[in-house]
Amino acid sequence: MAWIMLTLAGLLEVAWAIGLTYTEGFTRLWPSVLTITGFAVSMVLLAQAARSLPIGTAYGVWVGIGAAGAAIVGMLALNEPVTAARIFFICLLLVAIVGLKATSGH
Repeated sequence: MAWIMLTLAGLLEVAWAIGLTYTEGFTRLWPSVLTITGFAVSMVLLAQAARSLPIGTAYGVWVGIGAAGAAIVGMLALNEPVTAARIFFICLLLVAIVGLKATSGH
């Protein structure tokens, strides 16, 4: 169950990170409310997952999912540059996430 919560927390991190672009510096009400809510729920899920997973693993996976996911969504939906180097480094993040999970002992 901890891994499911951690995965959901990471996906919500992607959502709130992308949501930041729509808040316009937290000057738009509903995008700001949704972004802050996504952040809060993501943190609660991370905290719950960290109760049974090592914090280094939980935090690393959470950040990795968020970083890779935000980069992918940025390229696919926000017209950010798609380069071989960016794709390579996103793949490295995904390898690191799998490596942390594989070596967590859970």
